[in-house]
Amino acid sequence: MTERETRMETVAMLIQPGTNPEIVVNAVKAAFPNLVVIEEQPESKQLFIRRRARKLGWIQALGQLATMVVSRYGKRFTTARAAEILEAFGANPEIDPAIPRIAVPSANSPEFLKVLGDIRPAALLLVSTRMLKAGTLADIPCPVLNLHAGINPQYRGLQGGYWSRVMADEANFGATVHLVDAGVDTGGVLYQHRLEPSKRDTMHTYPLLQTSAATGIVVAALRDAVSGDLKPLKIAAPSRQWYHPPIWTWLWNGVTRGIW
Repeated sequence: MTERETRMETVAMLIQPGTNPEIVVNAVKAAFPNLVVIEEQPESKQLFIRRRARKLGWIQALGQLATMVVSRYGKRFTTARAAEILEAFGANPEIDPAIPRIAVPSANSPEFLKVLGDIRPAALLLVSTRMLKAGTLADIPCPVLNLHAGINPQYRGLQGGYWSRVMADEANFGATVHLVDAGVDTGGVLYQHRLEPSKRDTMHTYPLLQTSAATGIVVAALRDAVSGDLKPLKIAAPSRQWYHPPIWTWLWNGVTRGIW
């Protein structure tokens, strides 16, 4: 497949509304003009916390919820740093009204699979979505890729940038594009991008930094997927899934180590 033929293939993105997904949408649109965006409705915090409590217990779940609330409102104090990141990487978070968008209730809904059947994309990219169930994945005929804000397999799950700093492992601060399977960020790694965070970066800006820096590897992975040239890497490293830090852990690391 020639570069022109690759460029003219239809690719789809599944996202939830937000700044970081839109950065990727605009970068992918520049490489694939026939991009179609599918938006799923965000999961309610109540359902999220109940599921987390079943897995980790209510104390941990409520502690993580507190950190998520603080993080949400703390972003208003990091607007200057966020603007620097966008400028440094030429990232565009604005919604492009020219890109076709289709709303679905969930990534695991029949409506989502119907949309994919209508679009028939050559590849599907996930950014900031809920996990696809095994049954949903089995019904998707094209390669499914995910952009993860962390280096896999060491920092699967949530807040990979934050935890790499807490673990004194900043050499593994970055982002990963990987194939999607039924596990949590356990699919084959396609590309990774490592970078050094600023001392001004915090949990409020790590994902923006990781996403803005990773648009190049996203486009490269999609080109491989469309052309049938996916080559997962063999990585020998410990695998661990991470979650949001509970509020007491976040405050302790911030006060004693300056890692917020």
